[in-house]
Amino acid sequence: MEITITFGLAFIIALVGVIPPGLLNMTAAKISIKDGHTRGLVFSIGVCVIVIAQTLIALVFARYLSNHPDVVDILQRVALVIFVLITVYFLVLAKKDAKPKVEPNVKSKKSRFFQGMLLSALNVFPIPYQAYMGITLASFKWLTFDPVSIGSYVAGAVSGTFVMLYVYVFFFEKIKSKKIKSQKTMNFIIGIITGIISIVTLINIIKEL
Repeated sequence: MEITITFGLAFIIALVGVIPPGLLNMTAAKISIKDGHTRGLVFSIGVCVIVIAQTLIALVFARYLSNHPDVVDILQRVALVIFVLITVYFLVLAKKDAKPKVEPNVKSKKSRFFQGMLLSALNVFPIPYQAYMGITLASFKWLTFDPVSIGSYVAGAVSGTFVMLYVYVFFFEKIKSKKIKSQKTMNFIIGIITGIISIVTLINIIKEL
């Protein structure tokens, strides 16, 4: 049961992290539209290979920080300030619609796979994001850092990432036709997500006072 809970939490955390339109999911969608669903999925698999390594690195950091509560206290306060600023930015300041970027003309499945790996490696945000969420889950006793739990968490994170990329690959045309395509709407969603994380962080800080 604990393994299932760990997997489910990691799945949801990764899923939420990939919901807002970004470099990886938008590239997967554009590849799907331009070259077909198969190449979009191949790109997504390449992304997920790197996600495995990124999540493992994040959990290593999380385990270290969990064993050094004095460092965690400092990082929690820094994280609270950062997440509050991000929330304010996306809710109040981010008002311009982003223009789509032109993607390079890549054709082969093999190239799409390595393109996914490269872009995923360049996107380092999942490491601090997953490290912070790992610390948070551990503080609530929802995650332990034994090999089985780590394996379950990594599997959940990879699955959540792939599922959301899958949604972008196969349903982007439908998503694009709705209001959610507006960058303003997505900025609002990102702001709400970071706001929730800020509240959880504040609760943890207050509990430790």
